[in-house]
Amino acid sequence: MTDEQKKKLQKTLWDIADTLRGKMNADQFRDYILGFIFYKYLSERMFLFAQDALKADGIDFLEIDENSDEGREYLEAIKDASVDAIGYFLKPSELFSNLAKRGLEPGNFIIEDLTRILRNIESSTMGTESEDDFHDLFSDIDLSSNNLGRTEEAKNTLIARVLTHLDAIDFEIENSNSDVLGDAYEYLIGKFASGAGKKAGEFYTPQEVSTILARIVTSGKTRLRSVYDPTCGSGSLLLRINKEAEVGEFFGQEMNRTTYNLARMNMILHGVHYAQFDLKQDDTLENPLHVDQKFDAVVANPPFSAKWSSNPILLTDDRFARYGKLAPASKADFAFVQHMLHQLDDSGTMAVILPHGALFRGAAEGHIREYLIKECNWLDAVIGLPANIFYGTSIPTCILVLKKCREHPENVLFVDASGCSEKAKSQNVLLPGHIDRIVNAYRDRKEEERFAHLAPLKEIDENDFNLNIPRYVDTFEPEPEVNLAAVTAEVKRIDHEIAEADAQIHAFCEELGLEAPL
Repeated sequence: MTDEQKKKLQKTLWDIADTLRGKMNADQFRDYILGFIFYKYLSERMFLFAQDALKADGIDFLEIDENSDEGREYLEAIKDASVDAIGYFLKPSELFSNLAKRGLEPGNFIIEDLTRILRNIESSTMGTESEDDFHDLFSDIDLSSNNLGRTEEAKNTLIARVLTHLDAIDFEIENSNSDVLGDAYEYLIGKFASGAGKKAGEFYTPQEVSTILARIVTSGKTRLRSVYDPTCGSGSLLLRINKEAEVGEFFGQEMNRTTYNLARMNMILHGVHYAQFDLKQDDTLENPLHVDQKFDAVVANPPFSAKWSSNPILLTDDRFARYGKLAPASKADFAFVQHMLHQLDDSGTMAVILPHGALFRGAAEGHIREYLIKECNWLDAVIGLPANIFYGTSIPTCILVLKKCREHPENVLFVDASGCSEKAKSQNVLLPGHIDRIVNAYRDRKEEERFAHLAPLKEIDENDFNLNIPRYVDTFEPEPEVNLAAVTAEVKRIDHEIAEADAQIHAFCEELGLEAPL
């Protein structure tokens, strides 16, 4: 599939979503359209697997009689094999294309069938290794919601139209890299994010920012044993790392149930085998579910300055105990940093996005910064990003890069990339050249006037561990010198021209017998 075909697929999918959602808000319709695309993908993958399994017997999966003894025997054998190989099972009658065709027939109500099929996909995994990855996966697709229509007929009509439009698209999953559909899926997530306002930050990190983090944590590496995101959202940041290096296993935790479901779908759509990812749903700070594991790369875009319990009892928690201080209850930024460092392997790299305030706020946060730098020497780089590049907030942000075994323990790199963006409709955008410049600055670790500075630890100490970037990267550009003699001469020349013009006006007025202006 060419790049042009990829873009066409993305646009077609968005046009379907945008046209059919009617008066429904983008973030409301998101769960339906993304869920249906996922169902179609599972169906096509199931069909290809079954056809291949039945090839030697010369049997067509679609022709199996589900009600005959022989048919049931074949389906049971295929189910055992498919659940083991791809994690789930669908009968021929449950495939997306068959349901879409039934929806075209007048008088056919398919909502109950669709509800049953989605439930059957989940139940087909019960008692198997893939159960956790499919459990309640479609729970956010409420087919009884009045958002779909005021009457059952209206709901059925809308669902049938969506399925019919999607059925007409060939995902070509047997002929193309698995990332083609996965990228189209992420494109849709991004489009929905752009219309979701503040809610977008709950589930999506712009691809350009994800790319920077992914390239930083994979610097000098072609393979990572494991990657982890404690606030994984839709999983886009984890998947972006897989584009920069081969990833063995993906781990993540997400508090929002809807977003957690989206992340699991996103993983599967990108061809990640169910045994290769372990995503959990819960509050990471209060109930971490991977706390005993260490990872090669740890990345996150946590909710900025979120509230959390900051319960003193957490000072006995291994994640926070060594620091002697907890992040304030009103700002959990450094609580996430502490948690992530606990999960980071000694040879790993961590990159986290934080609001600029985390660089210089005092009290407990200042104490934690000092401990990280003075006692541990884990801070590797501070990168300032442009303002207004995230959905739902215009505040400037930064990336902290931390390592437990640093190659350059004598200094910390500061990069001021606040000017690396281009103005778009409603927000600033990082272009490929901007991304390259930022990543290369991190990897090269060289001084660059008004952009990058290698600050010795002593310099940071002298600044009381305040990491505000302007203290280290001087972006002041002096005004060009003014040639006063040239300016004076130009003023005199203009005065002379004005005097000549006034004389001509006076002469003209006298000739016409008019009173000359003052």
